[in-house]
Amino acid sequence: MIEFDHVHKAFGDHVVIEDLSLRVADGEFFVLVGPSGSGKSTLLRTVNRLTHIDRGRVLVDGKDVATQPIETLRRGIGYAIQSVGLFPHRTVAENIATVPRLLGWSKRDIDARVAELIDLLKLDEPGMAERYPDTLSGGQAQRVGVARALAARPKIVLMDEPFGALDPLTRESLQASVKAIQRDTGTAMLFVTHDMDEAFLLGDRVGLMLDGRLAQVGTPLELIRSPADDRVNEFVGGTRAYLRELAVRNVRDSVRRDEHAEGEPIPAQSTLQEALGAMLAQRRDRLPVEGGGAILLTDIVARPR
Repeated sequence: MIEFDHVHKAFGDHVVIEDLSLRVADGEFFVLVGPSGSGKSTLLRTVNRLTHIDRGRVLVDGKDVATQPIETLRRGIGYAIQSVGLFPHRTVAENIATVPRLLGWSKRDIDARVAELIDLLKLDEPGMAERYPDTLSGGQAQRVGVARALAARPKIVLMDEPFGALDPLTRESLQASVKAIQRDTGTAMLFVTHDMDEAFLLGDRVGLMLDGRLAQVGTPLELIRSPADDRVNEFVGGTRAYLRELAVRNVRDSVRRDEHAEGEPIPAQSTLQEALGAMLAQRRDRLPVEGGGAILLTDIVARPR
């Protein structure tokens, strides 16, 4: 668990984080979202002490990070950033192995973990493990950065706008990979983004930061349906918020088991947004759902109360 207890941080006269308290549970994917300068990246960096706070406490598993040896603290926390920061003179495999090697893992265990992550993050081109960072595409380099953050099986991974510089297709692929890995491993993720769609796609809960404070914390649906004030409503989309709601609700929650439909079936785990797109592509107002039943256009456009 990560706990921020009345955290305050200022740079000179500029307050970046103001008396902020928050708990991130074990195994939770928590996303901090907000505009540039809202304090979200600064808050994330207090966890591994890349930024030191002026007042309050930051705790990991109940221990104040300020009291822990900094090398021990950082080796137990995965960290991935937009600029990646791969070591240029180390191969992909050597970059991924950095923290396990520092922790004294055996060569056999390191090699097995590197191979596992190369597979999980779809870095499976022939010879990938022996390549150097300057031979990688932006998406490949970012995947290696994520693999390095996960290599030592940390209980916590910090991710600071890791996909911001990627093209949309690569970004979507990496988002799906990271979400699947987090779900399968139960790793606690603290993820920073300025993109509300990314926040709602990935987060179990989302914290909207404005002017160094948490304007609202909740599930994506809670922020969309019950914004705390006008500013939150504006950031989640205002009158367009319902379109974002379609991206966070699943077909399985609206499937009609006793209905039948013609057309190409869609997976039950698809979002309603994906179902609407499939209906438009197939020019149908209902579609069959894999595993039985159907989804109707009227169920998509009728917002539940």
